[in-house]
Amino acid sequence: MGARVAVAGASGYAGGELLRLLAGHPDLEIGPLSANSNAGAPVTAAHPQLTGHPGLDGAIFADPDPDVLADADLLFTALPHGESAQLAARLPAQLKIIDLGADFRLADPEAWTAYYPTPYAGQWTYGLPELPGARDAIKASATVAAPGCYATTSILALAPLLAAGLAEPADIVIVAASGTSGAGRSPRPDLLATEVMGSMSAYQVGGTHRHTPEIEQNLFNAERTAVSAPVPVTLSFTPTLAPMSRGILATCTARSAAATAELRAALAGAYEGESFVHLLPEGRWPATAATLGSNAAHLQVAADPHAGRAVVVCALDNLVKGAAGQAIQIANLMLGLPETAGLTAHGVSP
Repeated sequence: MGARVAVAGASGYAGGELLRLLAGHPDLEIGPLSANSNAGAPVTAAHPQLTGHPGLDGAIFADPDPDVLADADLLFTALPHGESAQLAARLPAQLKIIDLGADFRLADPEAWTAYYPTPYAGQWTYGLPELPGARDAIKASATVAAPGCYATTSILALAPLLAAGLAEPADIVIVAASGTSGAGRSPRPDLLATEVMGSMSAYQVGGTHRHTPEIEQNLFNAERTAVSAPVPVTLSFTPTLAPMSRGILATCTARSAAATAELRAALAGAYEGESFVHLLPEGRWPATAATLGSNAAHLQVAADPHAGRAVVVCALDNLVKGAAGQAIQIANLMLGLPETAGLTAHGVSP
């Protein structure tokens, strides 16, 4: 048998996607599964798509008991923001943990306090494998913070341009559309089908979205790997809700004098040989449908000489590369497995 993994918060959308991917993983064994409000319920009642899996048919969600969850080689925490830190404090120090929430992503306590109501819990290794040096850091870590979905999309789009000095960090604008699964599984009137279908809407406008400091932090880190005097990143981020269940399309722009060929060369060089990040051929722009169900991110870039800006568009599945798939990619690195094990770069469109 392979390494045994547990999941806390297994009844949510990200938890369900974790279970779907783990069910097909050649080297991982599904261990304890916990859920707060769904404790005692059958796993397949929350996730009927898993019906028929021998390890999950008949399985019951347990309470999030630290002693039970610690009976594993690695724990995924897919909990609401603030709850992972509380659980981690009660777990053995040697247990490998990957947190899909925001609790350990930020280095700056003040940035945390400005966006989150719970106490600052510190920072773990940031788990975006495609960033320079990230793989070695992940392999050496027992605790890793998986990036947010909007953050993954935006950082993959812009980090190579900042590292190459081709984009000005003080003037970055991102407008991104996400499917409704990004808001989680808790029922809300604004997420009813009658409210969402046939409509798009903006939310948390004016720099109030919680992924803003995470994006700024990691774009600044990318910039300072190549620049002796890095300039703080200033981001205007506007998220929008799209009438689809999953997927993110982010349009990321920054002031730049570079030509399209220079911008493409920076992205191509950064992601050469990557299994899950793909720069599309010139003239073909990313679409969310092409990445659904996959751990892939699709990128395209163009210079806008009229406005003096670089424009990068990135699409990915918010539940896979933006959450569960990325977490498994991280787990593979932490456990010494092939990084691509249990994952695919190919979508299921249409």
